[in-house]
Amino acid sequence: MEDLIEIRWHGRGGQGAKTASLLLADAAFNTGKYIQGFPEYGPERMGAPITAYNRISSSPITIHSNIYEPDYVVVVDDTLLESVDVTSGLKETGAIVINTTKSADYLKSVLKGYKGNIYTIDARKISEATLGRYFPNTPMLAAIVKVSGIMSDEDLLEDMKGSFKHKFAKKPEVIEGNMKALEMALQEIKKI
Repeated sequence: MEDLIEIRWHGRGGQGAKTASLLLADAAFNTGKYIQGFPEYGPERMGAPITAYNRISSSPITIHSNIYEPDYVVVVDDTLLESVDVTSGLKETGAIVINTTKSADYLKSVLKGYKGNIYTIDARKISEATLGRYFPNTPMLAAIVKVSGIMSDEDLLEDMKGSFKHKFAKKPEVIEGNMKALEMALQEIKKI
């Protein structure tokens, strides 16, 4: 499977990493891809480290295991950088996307010599500006789509508009903020 893209998400319970991985799977499926999106839990509690995974391909996916050598890693909470080996198995031809405002020098020091591409985004600033609260998963979803090129920005925005209408049917007032968070994140992701 030459076109298989594997993504590993690192976050904390309650930050939406699992939800973002499932939204990415749905969006990729809606563009005609074969997908997998699944979480792995330790102790299931708010704030505990969690890992979620995506596999996306234009061919049927026959692998059914965790992802040990991802093409991309998404770090939703930068406090995990010092306690979890987020670059474990990460291919140097891929990239890591981190929700952080920390310096490039700091990031390079905690990423254990990772030589691939490093991208950062301030998901806190974006979500607080667009949603009024800290929900990092929506900006991180846009960031990984932009970095990986899984789909076009337009396809993501179109698909998410429909997903948000369904997901937030009882809270339509949050749809516009989530759409703005996606749009802002697509503009603000940067490579260090």
